[in-house]
Amino acid sequence: MQILYEDHHLIAVNKPAPLLTQAPPGIPSLEALVKEYIKEKHQKPGGVYLGIPHRLDRPVSGVVLFARNTKAAARVALQFQRHTARKTYWAAVEGIVSNDTGVWRDFLRKIEEESRTELVAANAEKAREAITHYRVLRRLADTTLLELSPETGRMHQLRIQSASRGHPIIGDALYGSTRLFGPAAQHPRAQLVALHARSLGLEHPFRAEPLLIEAPLPEMWAVRPEGF
Repeated sequence: MQILYEDHHLIAVNKPAPLLTQAPPGIPSLEALVKEYIKEKHQKPGGVYLGIPHRLDRPVSGVVLFARNTKAAARVALQFQRHTARKTYWAAVEGIVSNDTGVWRDFLRKIEEESRTELVAANAEKAREAITHYRVLRRLADTTLLELSPETGRMHQLRIQSASRGHPIIGDALYGSTRLFGPAAQHPRAQLVALHARSLGLEHPFRAEPLLIEAPLPEMWAVRPEGF
């Protein structure tokens, strides 16, 4: 577990995939690891509070921020609700994205009783707008490395928006990828996808100063044949 930032109010961690961000007691999760880390470091005899203003999908790695007290949790959560917290992701997608920059605008809807999202018309029931800015970082023979900056935070937003344009994120079989990313997993939900929460920018909840927290790419990305 790599600590990216820590003070009395916040702690940010580079989540490894496919670890869950949060889970019931007895199931391994990032939340449980961070609580144990704080308990041991500060010799806390009782329970440890952690506020969770955002999460990452199980197969996604990168920055996850926790709040260490209720005031910090409320103030950070408000930044996410107002979309003033700035999230940036790196994604390796299938095929060549032609334009260097652009904006994806879609309407999405969660499929009932499934951990999956679909594209729908703007006037469809329960449709929610999804907006993502993208920038090409690198092109290879049959792969593009993208920087993705979502304005909204819909379920599987980046995964379905890229896939619907013919560029599924590598390893994301749920949305049409035909290529494996990382070792084969025994359970499909644990299969890694080439999506990494690279950075999180926000205002410190008490010091009113900007914070930019960055997470290095997992080592697995560095040794991929594509060269990332």
